Amino acid sequence: MTITLEHPRIGVDLGEKKIIPDTNELDLDGGFSVPETNAFGQTFRDYNAESERKKTVEEFYRTNHLHQSYAFVKRMREEYGKLNRVEMSIWESIELLNEFVDDSDPDLDEPQIEHLLQTAEAIRKDYPNEDWLHLTGLIHDLGKVLLHPSFGELPQWAVVGDTFPVGCAFDESNVHHKFFEGNSDYHNPKFNTKYGVYSEGCGLENVLMSWGHDDYMYLVAKENKTTLPSAALFIIRYHSFYPLHRFGAYSYLMNEEDKENLKWLHVFNKYDLYSKSKVRIDVEKVKPYYLSLIEKYFPAKLKW
Repeated sequence: MTITLEHPRIGVDLGEKKIIPDTNELDLDGGFSVPETNAFGQTFRDYNAESERKKTVEEFYRTNHLHQSYAFVKRMREEYGKLNRVEMSIWESIELLNEFVDDSDPDLDEPQIEHLLQTAEAIRKDYPNEDWLHLTGLIHDLGKVLLHPSFGELPQWAVVGDTFPVGCAFDESNVHHKFFEGNSDYHNPKFNTKYGVYSEGCGLENVLMSWGHDDYMYLVAKENKTTLPSAALFIIRYHSFYPLHRFGAYSYLMNEEDKENLKWLHVFNKYDLYSKSKVRIDVEKVKPYYLSLIEKYFPAKLKW
């Protein structure tokens, strides 16, 4: 069974262990050379470019912004936070995810495992001593199993796409911001102010994010007692939070630990977005290395 995703990841300027690595001695640029265009010769994440996908993308975000409310997110977190659907290993989830091909992603037309391994291997080359970051590259998108029938076969607007906080005003840096006008929270004075239900510096850990694969994988990793550092969990939960790591939006909600971890998210993001290429990875060759990392940082079986 092959399931296609409607949401494309289309451009982003780069900004710049509880373990927080010492970023003062870290080359945050690594050795990765950022290409100007994706594998199809198009600009990354260009939402204004005329293309066959433009209407599909707009419809995706219209539906997403309409339904991703504070109440919806709380309901989904409560339901999926039970982790009572499936028990399987990390590698089994990777193989399950490999059934998904994003036919509308202008940057990628390979099975998901190709992107995961491209990301992980590119990071591994530039940061050979940060094995936790290699594994984070491999598992960051595993929450997309929410699209599978075993996980309720959620609609795409509830699984993929850029993420954003709910419970406070929707920042104008969000893609297709105009569609938030149909969201019930948009007109609710409890939720439509700058801070909403939050306070300055409260920490992103205390902020509800729009529901999708990022937050789900964060919950899976955290509740299954992963020993990955906090920076890894931050990357997993916020790698689609483009309003923050591209525009600096919602930074007033961050605490000091968030600010340190954001440095690692900036490092990760260029590998996540720009590693999509036609370079094929020999899965069987690299599999033993990643299985050793999974064994190091996760239990043999996880509750999902």
